[in-house]
Amino acid sequence: MSLVPLAAFLDFARKDKTTNSHAMKTILFVALILTTSGFAQTPSPTAKRPFTFEDMMKLKRVGAPVPSPDGKWVVFDCVDVDLEANTRISHLCIVPASGGESRRLNPTPNHEERPRFSPDGKRLIWTSKATDPTQIWMCDFDSEAGKLVGKPHQVTEISTGADGGIWSPDGKSIVFVSAVYPDCKDDVCNKQRDEELKKSKVKAKIFSRLFYRHWSGFTEFKRSHLFVQNADATVEAGVSPASPSPAQPARLPLQKNEARDLTPGDHDVPPFNLGGQDMYAISPDGQEVAYTSNIDEVEATSTNNEIFVVPISGGTAKKISTSPGADTTPLYSPNGKYLAWRSQARAGFEADKWRLIVQDRQSGKTRDLTDKFDRSLGSFTWGPTANAICFTAENHGESPIYCVALDSGEPAELARLHADDLTFGPNGALYFTRMSMAAPSEIWRLVFADGALSNLAQEIGGFMTKHDVPVAVTHMNDALLSQIDMQPLESFTFKGANDEEVQGFMVKPPGFDPNKKYPLKFLIHGGPQGAWGNEWTYRWNAELFAASGNYVVVMINFHGSTGYGQKFTDSISGDWGGKPYVDLMKGLDYVEKTYPFIDKNREAALGASYGGYMANWILGHTNRFKCIVSHDGMFNTESAYGTTEELWFPEWEFKGPPWKNRELYRKFSPHLFADKFKTPTLVIHGQNDYRLDVSEGFQLFTTLQRLKIPSKMLYFPDEGHWVLKPQNSRLWYKTVNDWVDQWCK
Repeated sequence: MSLVPLAAFLDFARKDKTTNSHAMKTILFVALILTTSGFAQTPSPTAKRPFTFEDMMKLKRVGAPVPSPDGKWVVFDCVDVDLEANTRISHLCIVPASGGESRRLNPTPNHEERPRFSPDGKRLIWTSKATDPTQIWMCDFDSEAGKLVGKPHQVTEISTGADGGIWSPDGKSIVFVSAVYPDCKDDVCNKQRDEELKKSKVKAKIFSRLFYRHWSGFTEFKRSHLFVQNADATVEAGVSPASPSPAQPARLPLQKNEARDLTPGDHDVPPFNLGGQDMYAISPDGQEVAYTSNIDEVEATSTNNEIFVVPISGGTAKKISTSPGADTTPLYSPNGKYLAWRSQARAGFEADKWRLIVQDRQSGKTRDLTDKFDRSLGSFTWGPTANAICFTAENHGESPIYCVALDSGEPAELARLHADDLTFGPNGALYFTRMSMAAPSEIWRLVFADGALSNLAQEIGGFMTKHDVPVAVTHMNDALLSQIDMQPLESFTFKGANDEEVQGFMVKPPGFDPNKKYPLKFLIHGGPQGAWGNEWTYRWNAELFAASGNYVVVMINFHGSTGYGQKFTDSISGDWGGKPYVDLMKGLDYVEKTYPFIDKNREAALGASYGGYMANWILGHTNRFKCIVSHDGMFNTESAYGTTEELWFPEWEFKGPPWKNRELYRKFSPHLFADKFKTPTLVIHGQNDYRLDVSEGFQLFTTLQRLKIPSKMLYFPDEGHWVLKPQNSRLWYKTVNDWVDQWCK
């Protein structure tokens, strides 16, 4: 096979068992409008310049759309990076709902994020760092002008900080999240405990249970709880940096209104997460709150998040989910009859298929609307009439939009693109964020014909054509990207392990000449249940890797990757160095034989997380690469078990703890193949990485040095599993690209 353009790629997708005939009608329909996606792009004019790291830092990072209740506006948060100041600051922005010019909504230097309209659209709340810790702020909103009216004021004053605010449907209350000490009965106790900890000259910690640290920080055994507070409360605001704008924080008389804890106890509500859809919601009648929590005794070995409901007035919570796997992101239907959530069937498996569960609140009966749909549910939203749900799901490198009627059970694909953050506006338009390999997220919308959603069950075929072409609402990065020679993401397939079809992607360098020979950067994704695709990333950006030194970039979605059915995803567990390694080597063989412009004598392998593990595995199993980059990779499977925090992960992937299945741990541990190491290797690790402890990087670097193999280590004392600080990111890219150039140029 050869690289395929969009039309041929859609033909490939057509063969997939999950793609029905109705969906294919839409695929063909929307293919005409995907000219801005990575798959559909044509090479840029040569007058444009190559992409640089500085360009990437100038791009604005657009957040999720929040339509106004009257349908006139969309507000969103947007992060600006100041490379020299080494900061990332989020601001509130607004754009007409039909699209147009975006502008700042609140011209303040404060970090502000997560805007939410009141139900009547006359007020707006958001999370602000005008104070430390963060609190919920509010201001009146003039929908005619699309502006804030008066001066923003602080609503919450809880000493432990407030975030994640949502409105009750009557506009009288705000529910928010705060991390508190579970044995404290009031805020006075929490404040005193925090102050004592801060002032103490003794920094030692005593642990008596697991999850003493998580991701990149120590938990201090605080718990996230949901609180409810009167929306009309105001507190005396902290002093904010001066600004000529009238929309600056006001100093208002203090009104005593202590927030009430809705979820007391020694459990997190919601559990730890890295963003995405809210894990709690309020019923349309305002009487009930649904939320996610894990109440298992040993959380470090459990993925069993459950759905609970509790009266907003307070009281005893009731568990309504029954799956032994994870249940999360509850969302009430607009009419209040149903509650939907994402659910996994298998306990302890974080990459199990995410199903769409809908419960009839009166009868308590639940149904799986995606039982016959072999893809994992992403973000989802109810249709305006509560007769259908629209959602995203990874599929062959994209994240298309699907809709399913409550009484049809057959999801239909609406648009093949890479979407997320779905939400309907009051005008029936579906708003979402869309990204591609060539551009970061912008806000888009789909406008449906009247009644299309309500008639979905009866007219599933007709529904497929009852919407307009998706159109961009924001254009925050158009001006900058118009100057850049971004290259198209091209797809190819080959026969991998077990002679099964595997998909890969390629990005060519700017100014590509097929008659020249190019070195290769071979990127390996993490997860391991993750995937490369038509999406943007700031941390492993293929466009930047291609432009930095003129490389061809190749990425393989090996066995275990997501977006190809659950059986394919399951196939990596217990086989970390098996089928995935075979896929990678066969994929590399395929591109070397198929594309004469690839110089097989100048190839580098780079990976992070599981990709770092695989880089370490490659070290002991082949010498075909000129150099290797191993970022936050597992080196010793047994020591990695003892230093990680989410123990359910290694216990699923290696079929138990080391003392029960030591043979499998040792079978796939890269450190046991060190006698075969020969390839020059760059090791990268962050001190605050508690997913894969920094000791894994030190062990690898020590081994390489003792073997006298050319090696270097980039150590970040202030980063975790991800390198996030702008100047650290600049150093990361420079060090990685310089290392590859050293051996491949």
